Amino acid sequence: MAPHLKLISHKLCPYVQRAVIALAEKGVAFERVDIDLAKKPDWFLAISPLGKTPVLQVGDSAIFESAVILEYLEETEPKPLHPADPLLRAEHRSWIEFGSAVLNDIAGFYAASDEATFKAKLSQLEQRFARLEARVGAAPWFDGEKFSLVDAVFGPVFRYFDVFDEIADFGTFVGKPKLARWRNALAARPSVRGAVSSHYPALLRDFVDRRKSWLSGLQARAVA
Repeated sequence: MAPHLKLISHKLCPYVQRAVIALAEKGVAFERVDIDLAKKPDWFLAISPLGKTPVLQVGDSAIFESAVILEYLEETEPKPLHPADPLLRAEHRSWIEFGSAVLNDIAGFYAASDEATFKAKLSQLEQRFARLEARVGAAPWFDGEKFSLVDAVFGPVFRYFDVFDEIADFGTFVGKPKLARWRNALAARPSVRGAVSSHYPALLRDFVDRRKSWLSGLQARAVA
């Protein structure tokens, strides 16, 4: 009998979304438990040495860090999302790390306290996306017809901009037709859509507002 899978989650966490998308693509049943990272329960801290989500509980064992969770699912569940070729698989893992770097840039973008820092972070994001535009393969996914873990990683990345684009036109995807196409394909994918609740946009807007950052001010003016 397969062990019960429980994913400890946060409603906005993009790293959680990676795991949810992979589980959905593989058709694996799991229980999702959302916690408040501002008030971490003691039981969560007991199983998460880094105090971060996601954590995947497999029976009595706990796996932390999204990249490790994704690799565990690849090794234990059907419907592989990594390429079979070792070299291409390694390249995909590299682009997953690139996706994590983009998420760090996004965190700097929404947390920037002044205009100069904000513009610097935006410029860095544009450079990252230009590099990605040069690599993205044939439609509809990162490397063509087969949905991969790289796609699972960038679905949550692009989702941020569904909300950011309502604040202002930052021009992040201007001149990047392959990214625009890929972004739209990911937004329509059931596993990507289902990785968050219908409350995600409102939750993200509230999260941005509470940062009291430069983006917070832009958002406040946009809705005034």
